[in-house]
Amino acid sequence: MGIFHWWQRVATAFTTGLRQQITRAGLAFAATLTIVALAAFLSANNLLFLILAAMLSTLLVSGFISRLGLAGLELDVILPEHISARRKVRAVIRLKNLKHWVPSFSIHLAGAAESGFDTILYFPVIPGGAVLEEPVELYFAKRGAQRERSFQFSTRFPFGFSERREMVTARHDVVVYPCLDPQPGFEALLASVSGEMEALQRGRGHDFYRIRPYEALESARHVDWKATAHTGNLQVREFSREQDRHVVMYFDLDAPQDAEAWFESAVDCAAFLAFRLAEHDARVRFQSQDIDVTLPDDGDIYTILKYLALVNPRRGKPPAAPDDPSSFHIVFSANPERMSALGWGAGDGRGARILGRDAFPNPAG
Repeated sequence: MGIFHWWQRVATAFTTGLRQQITRAGLAFAATLTIVALAAFLSANNLLFLILAAMLSTLLVSGFISRLGLAGLELDVILPEHISARRKVRAVIRLKNLKHWVPSFSIHLAGAAESGFDTILYFPVIPGGAVLEEPVELYFAKRGAQRERSFQFSTRFPFGFSERREMVTARHDVVVYPCLDPQPGFEALLASVSGEMEALQRGRGHDFYRIRPYEALESARHVDWKATAHTGNLQVREFSREQDRHVVMYFDLDAPQDAEAWFESAVDCAAFLAFRLAEHDARVRFQSQDIDVTLPDDGDIYTILKYLALVNPRRGKPPAAPDDPSSFHIVFSANPERMSALGWGAGDGRGARILGRDAFPNPAG
């Protein structure tokens, strides 16, 4: 057992120092080399010395070529403009060989544990000066600003005696939005809020505005088939925007220290509701202690999502009272009694939801 631990320490030190790991083929070659060296020195046989020299040369050449293969490789990650946490996103790995004349052979690319890249790419050959692109899927576990993602190049070329490794870091200023996928209870809450808002607006309808050409990804429910038959191209009926569909979302940042799990769930829920309501053309006003944004006047939905991606509790900063009692109120607060006392949810019959610490059955931990 003592010899085994000693050999592990030696192997670990060797691997860490040279950023490489000896393979089974390498161990077998090293054992053979040792036997040939002992036989050569004990017998003083010139042929064995020639064989020993050839084996040592092979070992040195193998190390040099594997190191040369990993040298001069540049990695870049092309990310989409909008990224949501806990959802795989399509990205592109761009690999460039900065060596103009020397190719790299048998290169493996893997992601570090925190990179969100759980597959291994294999490049049989990267010609000198070439730029290769490969589509991949990345996973971002948490919201917030992220700047670095680490990847590992490795190769066993040419003889497989050792696996040489090199770590590279791709640096990007990325803002990861909160998770936009529905969590337990989110869809039921959205359906309840939407139903109540529709009930308040029932009978008002939308005013016809114009007939225009169909645009990609639009719903087919507004297609005007008579105009389509007349023109030969898809035409849709466009309606004036319903200005009465107002929603005020207030996110109370004054959350106690023991409500961190609730705070993260509330961030996810606020992002989910704002995104889905904006998809349905609701006029969303988002407020907190340090922001007041109305869509679409002051920005788009990504203005709110970016804020929620970076927000943190602001303990000791009291919330404001509502100034628009005619809108539907959605309030996130760890202290709902205080929000009710300020007047949130006490409008002129327009409805409200005040979501406290018991609103989410499975708070994120």
